[in-house]
Amino acid sequence: MDIIGLIPSFGGLIWTVVAFVVALSIIVAVHEYGHYIVGRWTGIHAEVFSIGFGPQLFSWVDRRGTRWQVAALPFGGYVRFLGDADAASSPDGAAVARMTAEERRHTMQGAPLWARAATVAAGPAFNFIMSVLVFAGFFLAQGVATEQPVVGALKPLPQAVALEPGDRVVALDGQPTPDLTAFFTVANALPPAPAVRYSVERYGQAMELDGPFPFPPVADGVSPQSAAQAAGLLPGDVVLAVDGAPIHAFSQLRRIVGESEGRDLRLTIWRAGTTQDVTLTPRRQDLPRAEGGFETRWLLGLTGGLVFVPETRTPGPLESVQLGASQTWAIVQTSLSGLWHMVTGAISSCNLTGPIGIAETSGAAAAQGVASFIWFIAMLSTAVGLLNLFPVPVLDGGHLVFHAWEAATGRPPSDRALRILMTAGLALLLTLMVFALSNDLFCP
Repeated sequence: MDIIGLIPSFGGLIWTVVAFVVALSIIVAVHEYGHYIVGRWTGIHAEVFSIGFGPQLFSWVDRRGTRWQVAALPFGGYVRFLGDADAASSPDGAAVARMTAEERRHTMQGAPLWARAATVAAGPAFNFIMSVLVFAGFFLAQGVATEQPVVGALKPLPQAVALEPGDRVVALDGQPTPDLTAFFTVANALPPAPAVRYSVERYGQAMELDGPFPFPPVADGVSPQSAAQAAGLLPGDVVLAVDGAPIHAFSQLRRIVGESEGRDLRLTIWRAGTTQDVTLTPRRQDLPRAEGGFETRWLLGLTGGLVFVPETRTPGPLESVQLGASQTWAIVQTSLSGLWHMVTGAISSCNLTGPIGIAETSGAAAAQGVASFIWFIAMLSTAVGLLNLFPVPVLDGGHLVFHAWEAATGRPPSDRALRILMTAGLALLLTLMVFALSNDLFCP
């Protein structure tokens, strides 16, 4: 056996596991802190706040009597409140019965309905809040494009680019581009060509320049777990040719890949002054449409963009939060739409990813850099918050349904009904996990 040859694979596995544990631990900590802090605000005492399960690695007790601990199995976490029998918040009826009325008020079972419901809902809510704030931070740090088609920075290309930062593009091939929206409209309508005539305004002077196609075949991004990433492509790579045929526009690459039916494609790549040939096999994926629904396409996992980075402005805090909320809501909508289309059979159930797939994506995102990893954590936090709101017993959404029943009828579900429903919910959740794991192992 070639032990030395296994070292890179083993190192990649360790990197993937570490990235997954870090991502999951952050998301779980935020989720459980939501339960903890709202419980504390509403008078429900937390006895244990744990990151991980199993034997304690280390712990400490704060001045309120809550034990904070990190456990040996870092694949989740929990808050155990006063009166809970276990990490799943099952009530310890015998212990609660021995408490005074004042002590029972500080348990989940003895607290008012509003306090219990708020404490349960706080976990998913904090996941959403985390996502909104992280996305808002990205918008604050990176800025948003101005309304004018002004060159902010140029992307490295194999050919010389006559454009300069600060140029305002007033027309493309003679068609006016009064704002950035019009620029996109005109650019998208142009047929692929080696060069395009740019009419620009530079320091108050009108100029006519020949430049690259507005949407060149440049990799603005490389998707994790994609054919492009597996082949070693990087953001900034320029595709010069496919199977020896030169291309000038990203739309040409998209068309060729879409018509490939999954056959191998040989791409000639330019990177930092050198060229190389790379063979990739497109992968079939279901993608959400902007107008709703999904479409099935062959993809390499490359995203394109403009020949230049548009000039940006720094949004205010309120606008950043609004943009972050819009990004979070878009993830929720896409997730719900995808789930519905899988249930109805409109798209493949292989789109449901299990723990192995999530771990691999965690490692791939981390390998692309800190910013990519943080963005992935924010996306995963949204998914975890949404999952926990599903009305399945053992999940937060199931508990909220029980609270809604209590609010409507004036009494909680019976202990027997709770046991049956919790068992059914656990069985459903385990079945879903096994199904998702089988997707990780057997789906292409």
